[in-house]
Amino acid sequence: MFLNKYILISIFIFLSTGCSPFKVADILSPYSDYKLNADVSYGTLGRQKLDVYTPTKTPISDDIIVFIYGGSWRSGEKSNYRFIAQPFADAGFIAIVPNYRLYPEVRFPEFNNDVAKAIAWVHRNFSNSEDLKNIILVGHSAGAHIAALISLNPNYLGAEGLSPSIIKSWVSLAGPLAFNPLKTKSIRPIFETIKNDIKQAQPINFVSKNSPPALLLHGKEDTTVYEKNSLLMAKACENKGVITLQKSFKNLGHAGLLLSITKPDFFGVNPIQEIIEFTKQLSD
Repeated sequence: MFLNKYILISIFIFLSTGCSPFKVADILSPYSDYKLNADVSYGTLGRQKLDVYTPTKTPISDDIIVFIYGGSWRSGEKSNYRFIAQPFADAGFIAIVPNYRLYPEVRFPEFNNDVAKAIAWVHRNFSNSEDLKNIILVGHSAGAHIAALISLNPNYLGAEGLSPSIIKSWVSLAGPLAFNPLKTKSIRPIFETIKNDIKQAQPINFVSKNSPPALLLHGKEDTTVYEKNSLLMAKACENKGVITLQKSFKNLGHAGLLLSITKPDFFGVNPIQEIIEFTKQLSD
């Protein structure tokens, strides 16, 4: 109870001064259980860098977490998501958080191309063979949209000489997996490059029998990205015979789902445990 009160008081203080809830979470997150290798280049451009969090405790999982942050494709900085990487490292995962180019510097699909390049770097540096599937791709919001397209549309990894078969599973946290971005005024300019073929920006259109397994998590109170995105994607995956698990959580909104990674007891949801249990069945 004391911890919950402390968290609530801290969040109130920081939010009253204009800090985002993610910044608050980062400040409150422990600086332990990992070794950080920051600003590793996966490409030649300025934002093509990633941070690698390696657990200091053993055993270390063979699986690698690649976390793709959201921000409406126009904002985000990898160093602000230490609060996500730290609990994954504490659970025994190497966690990698890449930056990618954002609007207005680029439009769709360039941010997807950046993340695909980052995943190719991870595969070549952390996988033992071409056949090893040990990358778990986790994304929140716009990051889940990117993760889904890279997992489902083989063209992105194909450009790097690879295929989605290197992905053990992809995890969507409140992802806009079935929406039409041209119908949202604030992000329409980002996707006008494909206004005559908007299906290219809708992950649900690329599900096939060969798609990697999918874990789809959503908050029922999410009014930023509606739950129906995950429900529709789950149905599409199941119709193609893809291993899929969809879970929705009561009393949880868009930001709360992400924040629950760092404080599962406080939010009553444990996404990392959900990921561990889901991927364990893929190895059995």
